[in-house]
This record gives sequence, structure tokens and C-alpha cells, in this order.
Amino acid sequence: MKVAASDYDGTLFRQDVIAKSDAEAIQRWREAGHKFGVVSGRDHGMLVPQLKHYGVGYDYLACNNGGIICKADGTVLWEARIEPHMLKALTKLPLVRKSFHFALSAADRTYLCHAFEGTWVLREAKQWDFPIVRIEEDEVDKLPQTIHQFALGFTNPEDALAASAAVNATFGDTVHAYPNRCAVDITPNCISKQQAIEHTLSLMGWEGAEIFAIGDEINDLPMIEAFNGFTVDTAREEIKHKARCAYASVGAMLDDNI
Repeated sequence: MKVAASDYDGTLFRQDVIAKSDAEAIQRWREAGHKFGVVSGRDHGMLVPQLKHYGVGYDYLACNNGGIICKADGTVLWEARIEPHMLKALTKLPLVRKSFHFALSAADRTYLCHAFEGTWVLREAKQWDFPIVRIEEDEVDKLPQTIHQFALGFTNPEDALAASAAVNATFGDTVHAYPNRCAVDITPNCISKQQAIEHTLSLMGWEGAEIFAIGDEINDLPMIEAFNGFTVDTAREEIKHKARCAYASVGAMLDDNI
């Protein structure tokens, strides 16, 4: 059995669409007896309606960079935790405060505060009908649910990189910030897309399966490097340098390795 692990934004979801050819290749892959899942920085509630809309079948989802792992039916198999005092401390960093939203991911909803014009969270919540709970900033350490990711958004990649560096320099022994273009995803420091795949294999009883990972950004490097993975031809050169090779699409990678 082979297990494919695809990043979403910039990899499977390109130019604001999932190509029909990719969805069809995923179907062929699964019909051959292999497993397919998405390993993404997105919330579970953001991702599922989009995959359904584009007709993408899957066997697992590792969302929020591996902060939460779910079966295809939505059953939560595992969830990480950022301690409430750390959530509060993160909001105090000056470079973090330049973000135009603080989005805190729980298993079944996203909590949102510090939200200004330009945030894509509200736009996508409306488009894809996933639950957003508006809170006040002083409530971030008093939420009733486990929070496994704290996401930021910026107007340019430079601010995202700077905020990530500040988080990792200040709190790197507890959390890790992954920059992804103009976004930053902050998770417990034990979380990565490599960990997400390894943990999924254990939880699903798929140990020993051959892994085919594909991604296009910095937060994908842990799984690309760990599993000798792939990238897409639109990725930056620094990502291509780390990958086994670049494909035109996720579907092309799956068809070439089926």
C-alpha cells in the first residue's frame, strides 16, 4: 500500500481551483488500493467543504500542519494543544500584532479576534460556510476548547517571515511558527508535517506504507525532506532544491507512481 500526502494551498489548490484532472487522478490512486490525504495548514472546517465541492475523495486529513488528525468521516483521532498562557503571550509580541487577524483553531470551529480589513478568514468562512466565533482579544486564554493552532495574516511575505522569526526566537522551546507566503501558522513545537504523516500512519495502522509527499512551501519541507518527497513546478527554487523532483500537478505525481 502507498500513502499520498498532499499539501493544499499552492499544491493541490492552485490558481483558486482544484483541477478536475487532479480529482480524477486521486480517484484512480484510491481505486488502486492506495490511500490519499491532505496535510495542510488550514482548519478542518475550512478544508472539508472545499474538497467536497471539487469532488476530491480522501482517506484522512491532517490539518493545521498536523495539529489535528481526522478520519475521512471527520472523527478526530488526535489533537495537539497550545497552553492558554502561551496564546496570551503570543499576542503581546509587537511583530505578531502587525497581523490583521488572530485565528485560533479548535476541532470544530475557529475563534477570531484582532480582525481588521484584509482578513481572508471571514471571507472564506462566508464562502464555504464554516463556523467562526468572534471573541475579544482578552478572551484568548479563557476559551472553552483546546486550541492547536494560532494563525496570523499579513499584507506581505516579509512581515510574515519577521513575525515567524520573532515567535521562534522568543518562544521556540514551546511553539513553532511556520511562514507560508503572507500567512503564519503557530503550533506546538513538536508539530510538523513530518510528524503529521508519521502520526497518521500509526493512528490508522498503516505502518510500513510507502509515502508520497508533495508540497510547495516552507512548512512542507519537513515532510518533503523526511520522505524524499516532491514539489510542483510553480514552487520556488529553494523548495525545488529540496525535493526529489517537480511535477506539473498532484495528479501527475500520483499517476507517475501508481
